Amino acid sequence: MEFVIITGLSGAGKTCALHALEDIGFYCVDNLPTTLLKTFYNLCETSTDNAMKRVAVVIDVRGGKNLNTLYNDIMSFKEEHKPFSLLFLDAKENVLVTRFKETRRRHPLADVVLDNSIESALDLEVSYLAPFKKIADYTIDTTNVSVKLLKERITEIFLGNSEKGIIISFMSFGFKHGAPNDCDTIFDARCLPNPYYIPELREKTGLDKDVYDYVFSCEETGEFVKRMTDFLDYSVPLYRKEGKAELVVGIGCTGGQHRSVAIAETLKNHFFELGYKTSVFHRDAKKRTN
Repeated sequence: MEFVIITGLSGAGKTCALHALEDIGFYCVDNLPTTLLKTFYNLCETSTDNAMKRVAVVIDVRGGKNLNTLYNDIMSFKEEHKPFSLLFLDAKENVLVTRFKETRRRHPLADVVLDNSIESALDLEVSYLAPFKKIADYTIDTTNVSVKLLKERITEIFLGNSEKGIIISFMSFGFKHGAPNDCDTIFDARCLPNPYYIPELREKTGLDKDVYDYVFSCEETGEFVKRMTDFLDYSVPLYRKEGKAELVVGIGCTGGQHRSVAIAETLKNHFFELGYKTSVFHRDAKKRTN
């Protein structure tokens, strides 16, 4: 049985994630009461209906105040080695505030805080959900992520299983757009020659062959990537041994269009050839560099 528990901050994209899972065949339930998780899990586990063997539920602060019970239920799943995954959706507060104001939605904890403000409600929600973020199998920061890219990331994680028990996700990004918060480790490729200064390459990305070839024609790139690969070859099995479900590796350059994209693609191919389930996510590749 596949059972995915989705939680996280209000406005961070939990409904979008649920829709993405529904699109790849999961039976989905939104806003499950916190006290019903274990009962619902047991129903799915004992059901003879195949549709109930791939299930995703959203459960968060809307589902009641019994978050301690919810946390204990999830920990009991872990201790009993029940098949399930915990996905946590996160985002920076200023972005969440903007999303609430744009949609004119009311935060579910607005009535709990004294000033009824979105900011205070979000601060309270962060404190409530901090324990769940710590034990999550997958954490996605949607601060700079579009709906389309979030759906792609969800699909890559949950469509199929990793032969080696860990998914390695490579994320290219531009430091000028902000470093991602959900990476386990980040490599900075800004020390390498920049294709941006080649006029005919400026508007292209590392997915274009001539940009890719330029990046890897530089002697520095080969040695840089070799050292990255050596480090990951050593550390990935250690993460797997510790039971980590997904390792997110960030590769950043200035704009996130050229060097980081080419290197992320190379690392993805390397680990795919080793038999790992891999994905690649180019956060800023389509953003203009100027």
